Amino acid sequence: MMQKRDYYEILGVSRDAGEGEIKKVYRKLAMKYHPDRNPGNEEAVEKFKEAAEAYDVLRDSEKRQIYDRFGHEGLEGSGFRGFSGFEDIFSSFGDIFEDFFSFGNRSRRKNRSRKGNDLRYDLNLTFEEAFSGKEDSLTFYKQESCETCLGSGITPGSEAQVCGTCQGNGQVMRSQGFFQISTTCPACHGEGQIITDPCQDCNGAGKVKAKRNITVKIPPGVDTGSQLRLRGEGEAGDHSGPPGDLFVVIHVKRHDFFTREGDHLLCEIPISFVQAALGDRITIPVLGKDGGEDLKIPAGLQPGEVLSMRGQGMPRLQGGHRGDLFVNFKVIIPKKLSQHQRELLEEFAKTKEFKNPKKKGKFFGIG
Repeated sequence: MMQKRDYYEILGVSRDAGEGEIKKVYRKLAMKYHPDRNPGNEEAVEKFKEAAEAYDVLRDSEKRQIYDRFGHEGLEGSGFRGFSGFEDIFSSFGDIFEDFFSFGNRSRRKNRSRKGNDLRYDLNLTFEEAFSGKEDSLTFYKQESCETCLGSGITPGSEAQVCGTCQGNGQVMRSQGFFQISTTCPACHGEGQIITDPCQDCNGAGKVKAKRNITVKIPPGVDTGSQLRLRGEGEAGDHSGPPGDLFVVIHVKRHDFFTREGDHLLCEIPISFVQAALGDRITIPVLGKDGGEDLKIPAGLQPGEVLSMRGQGMPRLQGGHRGDLFVNFKVIIPKKLSQHQRELLEEFAKTKEFKNPKKKGKFFGIG
């Protein structure tokens, strides 16, 4: 079995290429190797199929993620089999070709089913909610299939008329140089039919705006930018096409005490110079634990020194374990001292161990 080429290599894009760049490059390759432009050229046909498969994977965030991590074998394990033939390719990417090629009789179908639009819902969470996870109720509006006409846009009992401009093809032909160009019919907008008796409930659109309430479970450990994909909760498709998906985009409010870096948390704790010198045991606030957690400060702690508390950070979305909590200590020097405090420090300063480590004009080895 011939080994498949790398999809990024096929399209000639980098691994961090965006959706717009990928579509633009694929469109050029599809025009170059389209069968109508390369009659009898089997090599061009194979490159056309190869580019279509690469585009199908890299334009889909879910398939692309699997491919980036596990390669072709990972895709095959997920059930991906590519395209069965030209009909499958043209059905999936017809919008890319329709303004350039005359393949209407081969692949354009009247009332071709189309997937509905995806929707986005922005959900705000507190830092604590992101830590523990929660169930939340989402309320939004979307276009759903009209129940009266079952999405056809036609009054029940009536029928649509064949478009007289394109004779039901949904496309009209015109010549340009050596090529025949097929474009969307301006009369029926590519549908191939005209609705003369539109449904009154949806005004012929086949869809109505409806209020939707759903409950979504937010897993512990989400962060700003995390997305939850709810399949089938987007808008209704056209001509019995599947509905789109709903993407819930998470926004986590900043915390007054903790700073987040991935699964780890950072905080700053002020201590006195006496605690730093002698050591101490203090209580550190910890998410998910009332009363916090005790932490031992070792004697001789230096300003800015960081101690870690393992497993006291944020939950990991995959794996269930928690990151660490890093505590940065800020040593506070008092601006005012009592007479007794000053006398004690002056006495301490006279001790042999506290004298500056300098000899013969050299300070810390410099000079």
